[in-house]
Amino acid sequence: MPWADVAASVTKASVKGSGTSASPWTLKTPSGASEFQAYRDPASDPPALVVTVGKTQLRYHLRCVEDLHAMLKGKGDWVVLGSTDEQKPAPAGTVEAWGRSSENPVGGWYGLKKGLRGRFGMYVPPVLEALGLAEVEHNLKNNRARAR
Repeated sequence: MPWADVAASVTKASVKGSGTSASPWTLKTPSGASEFQAYRDPASDPPALVVTVGKTQLRYHLRCVEDLHAMLKGKGDWVVLGSTDEQKPAPAGTVEAWGRSSENPVGGWYGLKKGLRGRFGMYVPPVLEALGLAEVEHNLKNNRARAR
């Protein structure tokens, strides 16, 4: 599904904001412990999904939304998120590991800022959930996602 169609599918009732820099989506981490904002920046090079947590800004390839959705759809079942900082290894078979793998569509890290490339499994699945593309568990730990 093209990004414009995906972004247009967000319902006002499900998430605050419109996913632009002027009106970012306000989301929660899967555990519900923290709030963050996200928006699409198609004009950046490369186009980015921008995530702001407190004063920290993380950037991921914008295509990660469509690519992660396709991966989850291909799995056909729940996949553990496995969110981890860039400096730590990601648990095998997790969304986080896939977001760093040479086997994914970008051939490596979806994260664009060295030192802040991790936490893919923490911040990207809630965007998919807000867009209606995935279900995400909301437990204190060991959350999973699956495609809708």
